[in-house]
Amino acid sequence: MRVAGPGELGEGERERWRALRAASEAPRNPFMEPEFTEAVGRVRPGARVAVVYEGPEPAGFLPYERGPLGQGRAIGLGVSDAQGAILRPGLGLGLETGELLKACSLSSFAFDNLEAEQRLFVRYAAEEYATYVIDVEKGYETYESVLRAQSPKFLKTTLAKERRLGRQAGELRFVFDERDPAALRTLMEWKSAQYRRTGRRDRFAQEWITRLVGQLARTRAPECSGTLSVLYAGERPVAAHFGLRSASVLACWFPAYDPEFAKFSPGLVLHLRMAEAAAAEGIGTLDLGRGAAEYKDALKTGELPVYEGAVTRPGMGAALHWLSREPARRAHSFVRGRPRLASLAARTLKGAARLRRT
Repeated sequence: MRVAGPGELGEGERERWRALRAASEAPRNPFMEPEFTEAVGRVRPGARVAVVYEGPEPAGFLPYERGPLGQGRAIGLGVSDAQGAILRPGLGLGLETGELLKACSLSSFAFDNLEAEQRLFVRYAAEEYATYVIDVEKGYETYESVLRAQSPKFLKTTLAKERRLGRQAGELRFVFDERDPAALRTLMEWKSAQYRRTGRRDRFAQEWITRLVGQLARTRAPECSGTLSVLYAGERPVAAHFGLRSASVLACWFPAYDPEFAKFSPGLVLHLRMAEAAAAEGIGTLDLGRGAAEYKDALKTGELPVYEGAVTRPGMGAALHWLSREPARRAHSFVRGRPRLASLAARTLKGAARLRRT
């Protein structure tokens, strides 16, 4: 095994990575492609890739970030929606996680969106979550018929709002892959305002995340391409989304809308048009990510499991990992498991946000 910076991998290694990923049973999520790891490597100095060899040929890759005292985490943890190792089928059964961490000089390896197929790490999971998906494999019309059966009121109301938005704000126009940098800046401004309005941490206040999105917006690869989708009313953007797509999966990442048009639910309209455009492009799945939300419940056709947890090696590093992450994780889990507490927490966050604004 050797450890390298993401930008130090040779083209042969990157092609092998893609081939191993194609052979996996997991959906071809673009967060698991070498292009995402390379983009993180350009904005996060601790990014590394462990390359596992069988003879002269790579048989596996583990992208990760190394922090102080060897504390490790999945590449892009906090913003990446699919995590784990890229391994030859069956290789995970023979690898020892302790030896792998030792070779990477890691005391721990934390993850919060581990794929279900990650047999090497899934046994160390502390929590299981659902990531919500939209299946458009059989075309958008089939998806719409599913919505009409499971959520008839939602679909009827959303389509009616779409028509009203067009009448009152200007003719609607949807662009699936918008290349205008101004539209991306507008989306990031909306999203920052949404984070502050709801009392949550503004991700775009972190320079590395802003730079990462900029890097990925310029990335064009068959299995990892930055995709900015925008819904316009006249010439004015009213909702937008930035995510990553492969040939078969659109990973939904940063959606937002102009609050001035909130009564028209432009975000929901945007997602319907994204599903329609994705199906036309041959993409079969929209991955809405983990985390409960009313719009996800309305749009989803199914769920997939993802996991949160950590692998640790005995020693001081493992103790530091536990102290830095485990109490907060358990507190969050306690609140999420109790709807009344979760509702109170959400109201408290919004109240704190209002106080900060005034």
